[in-house]
Amino acid sequence: MIDRFEDEKIENICKQGEDARLRSASLQWVIDSAAYQYSYHFTWLGRPIIQFPQDIVAMQEIIWRVCPDIIVETGIARGGSLIFHASLLELLGGDRRVIGVDVDIRDHNRASIKNHPMFKRISMIEGSSVAESTVQEVFRLVGGTKRVLLILDSNHTHEHVLAELKLYSPLVKKGSYIVVFDTTIEDMPGSHFSDRPWHVGNNPRTAVREFLLSNNRFIVDEEMDHKLLISSALGGYLVCIKD
Repeated sequence: MIDRFEDEKIENICKQGEDARLRSASLQWVIDSAAYQYSYHFTWLGRPIIQFPQDIVAMQEIIWRVCPDIIVETGIARGGSLIFHASLLELLGGDRRVIGVDVDIRDHNRASIKNHPMFKRISMIEGSSVAESTVQEVFRLVGGTKRVLLILDSNHTHEHVLAELKLYSPLVKKGSYIVVFDTTIEDMPGSHFSDRPWHVGNNPRTAVREFLLSNNRFIVDEEMDHKLLISSALGGYLVCIKD
């Protein structure tokens, strides 16, 4: 019965991924909901997480399957994602940790994160994720860790994300993931990011595309895209296929 359930699930995921009408409607929902800052509406264990619920569930699936020793996340914001990842590592047990990197960790956010029960599994580094000193500190904290999961959610320009991919991808080994958020910037109306340095043609998805042209260790997890449909990381779930 379990095998049948799994087979039917995979078949339906494939079918919905091939449904152009459903994909178009899902993308339009993402575009329309952005007017209300939909992804800002949710918390995880008391901290704003600023992600779609679909992506939260997807990350839970990946973390439970991969069982990472360390999660490296660029972009801390209000800390909800750090708390989320730390809480899952708490369930997995052992000496697992989250390393969060942000160019500007505001005092009130730092205090709230430090006062959270899950802070015991969190390390924070303030600095640009592509600065040499920051990269060196991340690699020092990772050390000889066997299983690293990498999440990129900081500056969303093509240049910055591509640099992050090149700098940190060596940490990720076969079977684990790099998850690049906000790839959907490429699908949004041009006016949506008029006050930001990223836009259509200059965003995480364009960086992922360029990265994959010169790196054969990662591929897009298309099944994840087909399963989610509503996501801020379509085309950004990258699974490592070789060490």
